[in-house]
This record gives sequence, C-alpha cells and structure tokens, in this order.
Amino acid sequence: MPHTVLLAEDDRAIRNALERALTLEGYRVTAVADGVEALAQAHRSRPDILVLDVMMPGIDGLQVCRVLRAEGDSTPVLMLTALVETADRIAGLDAGADDYVVKPFDVEEVFARLRALLRRAAPAVPEPAAEPKPDPSGRFLGAAGLRMDPQARRAWRGTRELELTRTEFELLELLIRHAGIVLDHSTIYDRIWGYDFGPGSKNLAVYVGYLRRKLDEPGAPQLIHTVRGVGYVLREG
Repeated sequence: MPHTVLLAEDDRAIRNALERALTLEGYRVTAVADGVEALAQAHRSRPDILVLDVMMPGIDGLQVCRVLRAEGDSTPVLMLTALVETADRIAGLDAGADDYVVKPFDVEEVFARLRALLRRAAPAVPEPAAEPKPDPSGRFLGAAGLRMDPQARRAWRGTRELELTRTEFELLELLIRHAGIVLDHSTIYDRIWGYDFGPGSKNLAVYVGYLRRKLDEPGAPQLIHTVRGVGYVLREG
C-alpha cells in the first residue's frame, strides 16, 4: 500500500512540481497551500508523513508542527526551508520536526529523506542481543551516567529526565549502545537517517549540538565527544 504524504507549500509552482514528483514516485499525495488547511488535513486523513514549508501565510510550518506535537502526534515531519542559518534549522527541530531540506533542493534528496523518515517510523527491528548494555531486567540501557528505556522512549541523566525529539532519542540510543566506541559520520547517518548526506552536510552537527545542550549540566563532564575528522563517541570525561 503506498505511503500517504501531506504536502503544505504556499508557492504554487513548487507545490505542483513536488506533488507530481511524489505521485510519480508512488506516494499518495494531498497538497495544500497553507498551515490552516494542513492542520485540518492532518486531523482528517492521518497521513504517514508531512512535508511542510516553513514560511506560509497565517499559520506557518513551525506552528503546524508545534500544534501536532502538543497533541501527541508523532507523525514524521520533513521541513522545506529557504532559511540556511543554523539557528533557523534549530528552530525547526525545537518545533518537533524530524528533518529538513533547504531550498532550492534536488527532488532526489527529498525522496531519500522521506524514505529514511518512513523507515525510522516503522516498527523497530530488535537489535542483536549482544549489542545493548541493559540492566539486569533487560529493559533499560545505560552508559556514562545516562539511562534510557527504548520501549517507553524515555531517557535520564541521573535523576533528570530528558525531553528529546524522535531523532535526538535515536541518536542518543545509538551512542549509548556503542558507548566508548567512536562512530564515524557515515555510520551515524546510515543508522539514524538511512542515508549518507556526504561530508558537506551539517545535519549531524546540528543534532549533536542540540543533544549536547540537553545533556550537559554545569560542572558535570561532557558526554558526547567529537573525534575530529572521524565522528563522535559517548564517554564520561
């Protein structure tokens, strides 16, 4: 059964072109021109994934995402944005978006990101039994003062519960499962996004930076370390 996509884009030319491309790719697409209709359609049709333009009249894409997340809707959201500053992309992540594409974009990149988000939204395949670092009950993972419950999608540093987006949670889970091991950029892209965006992409750095801000505490050791030219490792101190 084809995946359903709700596309919200106020630029008619972009909306029509992307709707045609997605339809030819095999998606069932509902295309709207503003945030108000996007919210109505999201409530009405419950799509598999949303593609939202950031800048729309009335209710913009960020607000649409905030409303859906506040309602407990975890449908994957891909943002389309002409904004290229890191702070602007972080605003999208803050709103609950899962990924973003900067305009002008290659439609093949849009397809790749949609496939990756849909794979991540699918029921998870259990990891090999030897890989996790669980507690004796087998439910929790833990490393470097962090603890996480993958089933309940909850995580803590010490006694402080962390408020994480879907991508942040999956990135932290990957690092905890491989605590003390340096994971290169390509491995992380493949495991989290299902696609290596290449050395020029800042996507991973944005998420790592945002995750660090949620993990770090005054006077406490940093947990996620950069190995320059290679990748990242989770370790205490």
